[in-house]
Amino acid sequence: MGKDWKTLGQFWTKRYLTDMRKLNTIPPTHYVKATETMPIIIKMIAKLVADGYAYERNGNVYFAIQKIPDYGKLSKYSREQMLLLSKERGANPDDQQKIDPLDFILWQMSKFDEPFWESPWRKGRPGWHIECSAMVYKYLGKKIDIHGGGGDLRYPHHESEIAQSESFTGQKPFSQFWMHTGTVMYAGEKMSKSLGNLVLIYDLLKTYSPNAIRFLMLTHHYRTPWEYHEEDLKKAQNTITAIEKKLKVLNSKPILEKQKPVS
Repeated sequence: MGKDWKTLGQFWTKRYLTDMRKLNTIPPTHYVKATETMPIIIKMIAKLVADGYAYERNGNVYFAIQKIPDYGKLSKYSREQMLLLSKERGANPDDQQKIDPLDFILWQMSKFDEPFWESPWRKGRPGWHIECSAMVYKYLGKKIDIHGGGGDLRYPHHESEIAQSESFTGQKPFSQFWMHTGTVMYAGEKMSKSLGNLVLIYDLLKTYSPNAIRFLMLTHHYRTPWEYHEEDLKKAQNTITAIEKKLKVLNSKPILEKQKPVS
């Protein structure tokens, strides 16, 4: 897009927070950023290397899944399925620096003009999975009760979070419960940034009320995949409008005084 990465990040962060306020959501105690958790990320990676769970190759640091006999316990995918999904999710099983093709990146050396942070290895940036483990550790501790996220994140993201967090803290389970949300589809495909088929709250709010958008989402069970159709949102808006009109009428009627009993 020809924009500085910080400027772009700030723009979308502000957009997200504005949309959430307009949807009347209750804000969390902390808004957590991976960029503000870098010291803990580096501390975790360094300990994983020292304890033999990770290794460094030419500035990159990888987690060695062979050290985790039960790697895959959450998704229960076979090795073949994990290799296939790794390619689909942007990992590189063919990286010749890996001991095992399923080893995942903890620290990646930056190239050219990519953003970077200083580290004991080389200038670079953290892997996707270690960011989340570090933020959980910083704000919630060694173990948590509930971990949410999209159903498509079971592998490799959540599986890798479990492996690195439990290896770092020495405590199990990393999370007591996993609540995976269903995928939202649009025009027959998963709605995602990479495909560019996003329907944004910002745009919907120009036409529909916050309550209509929330009502549409609440008509689907959180674990169930569903496909967005604007016609469904129009129906949700009609339903909400009718409810709000009825409530307005009821609220405008005077409250009858409680009659005293006849003596």
